[in-house]
Amino acid sequence: MLRQEKLSEISDGRRYGLNDMVKADAGGCNGCSYCCETMTDTIALSPLDVFRMGRAVGKSFGELLDGYIELNMRDGVILPNIRSGGEGCVFLSEEKRCTIHGSRPDFCRLFPLGRLYEEDSFSYILQTGQCRKNCTKVKVKKWIDTPDYEKNRAFILSWHSLVRRIGEIVLGVRQEGEGEGKNAGKMDSERVCGKEKQKLLMTLLLEIFYARPYITDDFYEEFEKRKKEYLEKIGI
Repeated sequence: MLRQEKLSEISDGRRYGLNDMVKADAGGCNGCSYCCETMTDTIALSPLDVFRMGRAVGKSFGELLDGYIELNMRDGVILPNIRSGGEGCVFLSEEKRCTIHGSRPDFCRLFPLGRLYEEDSFSYILQTGQCRKNCTKVKVKKWIDTPDYEKNRAFILSWHSLVRRIGEIVLGVRQEGEGEGKNAGKMDSERVCGKEKQKLLMTLLLEIFYARPYITDDFYEEFEKRKKEYLEKIGI
């Protein structure tokens, strides 16, 4: 989700690198599950999140949609997010502990950190006023607990760029469609109206990156192949 606030309004004003120390360690969140109970619909899931989650619980994307995740519009793009179970995240146990901690979404790995995207890179920020625990310092690399970090970083930048571009196209199509009707855009050598173009972008995005099962364990390599396929099909 794109945020428009000033850095000073949502963080301590600093940018952190992978080897910096940051006050993010909540001590295992013992006795606290506040963020897991209140932030579920804000946790947009990337293809990697759904890949990990599906394997952790042994369910396909379609099966996850039946009670675990749901689809919502974010910045012009339809993406899945974790569904609320009434008392918070559906993956919370009765003891208020995460049942998929090793496969938890990227948002959860970061929190209370966030990312600040700048051109073709990003740095980490500490979101203030988010965590209710008295956090202690921990190295960023240890806190985010992400294997194959360089591959993961490349994926994050690639996915972020793609989603932002699709959002810009969708929002642009809406504006064009209001005045141009069926002449709103051209894709795959055929004129399509604004709503048809939006539907195609969203349908292919969900089908290619989420619904279609990943057949190998190398998610990152398969993702790049799918991204190439997606871009070819939508003509950008």
